Amino acid sequence: MSVRFRVAPGGKLTGRVRVAGDKSISHRSIMLGALAEGVTEVSGFLEGEDCLATLNAFRAMGVRIEGPRDGRVTLHGVGLHGLRAPSEPLYLGNSGTSMRLLAGLMAGQAFDVVMTGDSSLTQRPMKRVTVPLAEMGAVIETSPSGTPPLTIRGGQTLRGIEYQMPMASAQVKSSLLLAGLYAAGRTCVTEPAPTRDHTERMLQGFGYPLQRDGATACLSGGGRMTANTIDVPADISSAAFFLVGAAISEGSDLLVEHVGINPTRIGVINILKEMGADIEVINEAEVGGEPVADIRVRSRRLRGIRIPEDQVPLAIDEFPVLFIAAACAEGETVLSGAEELRVKESDRIQVMADGLQALGIAARPTPDGMIIQGGVIGGGEVDSHGDHRIAMAFTMAALRAQTPINIDDCANVATSFPNFVGLAHGAGIRVTQFED
Repeated sequence: MSVRFRVAPGGKLTGRVRVAGDKSISHRSIMLGALAEGVTEVSGFLEGEDCLATLNAFRAMGVRIEGPRDGRVTLHGVGLHGLRAPSEPLYLGNSGTSMRLLAGLMAGQAFDVVMTGDSSLTQRPMKRVTVPLAEMGAVIETSPSGTPPLTIRGGQTLRGIEYQMPMASAQVKSSLLLAGLYAAGRTCVTEPAPTRDHTERMLQGFGYPLQRDGATACLSGGGRMTANTIDVPADISSAAFFLVGAAISEGSDLLVEHVGINPTRIGVINILKEMGADIEVINEAEVGGEPVADIRVRSRRLRGIRIPEDQVPLAIDEFPVLFIAAACAEGETVLSGAEELRVKESDRIQVMADGLQALGIAARPTPDGMIIQGGVIGGGEVDSHGDHRIAMAFTMAALRAQTPINIDDCANVATSFPNFVGLAHGAGIRVTQFED
């Protein structure tokens, strides 16, 4: 099915919204709940295609899972060694998170497994996880270029390692820690810059001993996890579209409710504040070990900045919509140190630069970032290249556009934000979805 968005220019964002549940936490709740002992109850689960791919993979390996129904999932855990060999390859759709994290978990199983995905996922690099997993003793076969499908040979003896990550990546860190559950001895992962720590928090929430010392997380194999109750907060990566939309559209005053504000994920808030955005974090609380809050945003004129490199890993998924904020800011915005954006669902640096240029914005891609000169957003045709975050980012751009923006190839918005169009329309964005 071909999906297009047509977004009329102008509008403002007002009222209250609660965006979809956090994708990262939803993935991990299924993985760890399935491997815990006892019954785990999850609420707020994101019922998008990526997270459902993880859920269906564990169903295929013999885990009894009830739901999801209205964001509620019940997992009857089988313990760390209770998974069964699937009868066919695990199909993970477009979900790189599922593929990379499961690579670590599957490396410790007694059976072989093949993991594959859609045309986008099968072009994404996996050596960043397969190489260190091989150091632990895993046997993983990939395509000649290091991309999926992955064939993971079971029955290997894994050993703990001390791994210094060459680049910041929560997926790599998590994959190695999950493999460490099955390894002899101690597995320690040190990251060069902070990345999201949902895996570490959730392992501890399930009662698995894990130590954190600065940039290093360590655990030893041979432990066990006990069932838990998980309330998944709203996803800050999904909230980011509305935070930027309200910041750039005159007259906006929007409250985004119950958002996860994990310190390793709040780069988008920090960067927007640096640009001059009027953002207020209120009603802070802690739910299931994760900090949450409501976020109020009112429109204010933004200024271009040089984005601090220490904030890049904390906002890596939010840069498509932050590029829209930069296009609406006065002056120049410079991003560097973000080469990982080139190996996401699309080359997000090039695709965003192409789209911004098509709308009349001076955007120059660099090998590891972009230089954007704020200006007047026109209108016209943008190709999202099947990348959900690109499609949603350009939807927000229409708030400041002079003429309509048509966005092609938007079907994958359902992978991360199933009700995006309805929620955006209700908040004040003039978006219409067309299906062929």
